[in-house]
Amino acid sequence: MKFNKLIPELGTLNFEKSLQFYTEIIGFKIEYKRGDKEKEHKFALISMQESQLMIDEITNPKSKTDKFITGKLQYPLGRGINFQIEVKNITPILTRLKKNKYPLQSEVKDNWYRQDNKLLGNKEFMVMDPDGYLLRFAQNLKSKKIN
Repeated sequence: MKFNKLIPELGTLNFEKSLQFYTEIIGFKIEYKRGDKEKEHKFALISMQESQLMIDEITNPKSKTDKFITGKLQYPLGRGINFQIEVKNITPILTRLKKNKYPLQSEVKDNWYRQDNKLLGNKEFMVMDPDGYLLRFAQNLKSKKIN
């Protein structure tokens, strides 16, 4: 397995719930995980197509010595950030979310973003994971020139 050069690591308040969301509802694949042994920290590297994420359980959200905790941890985590995850087709993800009655943060929409003299298109939607991280799934709609 080749590791991406940037892999966000998301702290989770309930590792099992987050892993179930990412794998069973969204469709990520577990590349490897830890935490099955007693007292072993819960962690997983997951992937979907060409995207990778790491999730791990926050064991002490009130810790003042944990170098990864830089402020008060409370829901929703990840305020001010969203992760765009490009996929070939957003429909299977939407179908699984609907089947599980999982709410969308924003409905499916075609969005066009200017890059110099062209527009780049995405069919996209956002969903909030169980810890409050915003995931923006995007399907490429190609590009078009600006007149």
